[in-house]
Amino acid sequence: MILPLPVETPIQSASDPQALADAVAILAQGGCVAVPTETVYGLACDARHREAVAGVYAAKRRPGFNPLIVHVDSLERARTLVDLSSKGLALARAFWPGPLTLVAPKTAFAAVSDLATARLDSLAVRWPKSRTLTHLVKAVGRPLAAPSANASGTVSPTRAEHVKKSLNGCIHLILDGGPCPVGVESTIISLLDPDRPDLLRPGGVPRSSLETITGPLCHQAPLSETAPSSPGQSNRHYAPRARMRLNVTRPEPDEAYLGFGPHPEIEHSRFFNLSQSQCLAEAAANLFAGLHWLDSKTDQIAVAPIPEAGLGEAINDRLHRAAAHSESMSAIASGSRSA
Repeated sequence: MILPLPVETPIQSASDPQALADAVAILAQGGCVAVPTETVYGLACDARHREAVAGVYAAKRRPGFNPLIVHVDSLERARTLVDLSSKGLALARAFWPGPLTLVAPKTAFAAVSDLATARLDSLAVRWPKSRTLTHLVKAVGRPLAAPSANASGTVSPTRAEHVKKSLNGCIHLILDGGPCPVGVESTIISLLDPDRPDLLRPGGVPRSSLETITGPLCHQAPLSETAPSSPGQSNRHYAPRARMRLNVTRPEPDEAYLGFGPHPEIEHSRFFNLSQSQCLAEAAANLFAGLHWLDSKTDQIAVAPIPEAGLGEAINDRLHRAAAHSESMSAIASGSRSA
């Protein structure tokens, strides 16, 4: 990193003008700042600054082959970075600023470090509905690369304290904007085939809303753990330390429970209800906070069934990836014991 890292990463209010000025100065000098967005907290750096991008990869312990999402403050700035098809423009105009990331071919003059793109010819771009991140892009005058502000593969942060717990001493500043209202990462759409947009990752914009513009979307499964074509394609992601079991209507006595809807019979202290009223938007906003909280109390988490409709697709995507990681770790541990 260009700037020395603090022993203790400070947390400052995102509404404090001096904190914002400090963040701009850090970003301008090649540092990295955790920033609240409507989805999760992002770890922002100057997307053009090679050493700054390398610092984000190092802080997250993220593999260099996994590209980053680059954040902008306008459709005009996005179009300096990527060539958007007619459907891509329609999606941007309908859902930006908001929780939608578009993957498209880079323009010939895109000023973004090749580390941020993992040396691909495409780029993932988003204009977030975040006053803080938009302000920083405008103030720095450059696009900001901003993956989630947590160690790679762990549960995403939706509160400043989640960032602090994961990355304390590894980044320069945390801007605290309170809980993230959407609570799951952005939806990612590939526009690399202009006639056939692909859903790479379900997220904060439901499939049904997107398909009013794109027509039926194909959900492209994660392709590779070693050569993803865009951010968000790793199967092993969003994973707590605890083992997870999905679609459980009644947990075992030794399991904590991540519930959804009325559960009058569940009264123990290791119970977190995503939404008593079965509201999927509320459940999405609470998902990562619930996983963080239960993970601090147990080594086994049972999860209630979640409907697939609307934001349920994104919630189940995160849960299935987290559980897949749990199963992988259990298999490794079992193999070690039998060796």
